[in-house]
Amino acid sequence: MRIHNSPNILYFFSLFAVTAAITLSPAAVEAGNEIMQNDDIAVVYDPPLQAAAGEVLRLYPVLRRELQDSLRWHLNSRPRVVLIRTNQQFREITRNSPIVAFASPPKDLIVIDYSRMSTRPFNLRTTLKHEMCHLLLHEHIKAAKLPRWLDEGVCQWASDGIGELLMDKSWSGLDAAVMSGQTFRFSRLANRFPSDKSALMLAYEQSKSLVVHIDRQYGLDALLDILGDLKNGETIEAAIFQNLSLSLQQLEKEWLAEMESTPRWLLFLANNIYAILFFFAAVLLVVGFIRAVMRRRKYARDEEEEEDEKW
Repeated sequence: MRIHNSPNILYFFSLFAVTAAITLSPAAVEAGNEIMQNDDIAVVYDPPLQAAAGEVLRLYPVLRRELQDSLRWHLNSRPRVVLIRTNQQFREITRNSPIVAFASPPKDLIVIDYSRMSTRPFNLRTTLKHEMCHLLLHEHIKAAKLPRWLDEGVCQWASDGIGELLMDKSWSGLDAAVMSGQTFRFSRLANRFPSDKSALMLAYEQSKSLVVHIDRQYGLDALLDILGDLKNGETIEAAIFQNLSLSLQQLEKEWLAEMESTPRWLLFLANNIYAILFFFAAVLLVVGFIRAVMRRRKYARDEEEEEDEKW
């Protein structure tokens, strides 16, 4: 995830000062931060996150191998992973609450808000793999040649998760956008994603959906060949046409037609069945309560009328 928001300069400077010390000497790190490292990766963390740092070291070679098997490229850099202990510290960097992690490929840097790793559906494995995928793609493809939607779409597809965005999976902005005809043109998502939370979630969902469509309709080799052409300096339009015999606009129309052919309201019901059942149960409970109150009041009136008749 490339961050476009203005960070807290002092905190960000101190953060990079700490990570830069990795390349010099572990003893150079200031008190309050620790480093755990090997020949492949270095992890900067606060002492309470020592176990998490050890887990990052354990996961890294496994996830690197999985990514290399999926994308058939090697991750040659030695990443620096910074684990942030509190959400407040992380938000001082990103100013963007839906984001739980980001990668800075030019610095071989990954920063993770560890306080959110226990927030469903996140876990350290998926998030780390997603950010490593960003490093891998940018190691082989120049940033100017890699559209943002393809970057994010491939990393979600490769990590089998959303990775870095705090998204409510009980609700799909993509389903709603398809039903209302409000999807983004992918040309609008080439350089940056919107900052509004709901629009940002839609951009992520669209990106993954199109990558999954390419993989499903044309095969893994076609997707990897597109990436390979980008690595060789082709534009995204040329790479898509050379491998799919379609323009980007035609691919977008094909994807959208596939999306529209699936009844989105059925998917909406399936994704929200528990919420819908809970809503109807709540309505029935309220109706039952109102009827009980009305019966109680009627019973009280009937008793009053009987007492009046006796007198």
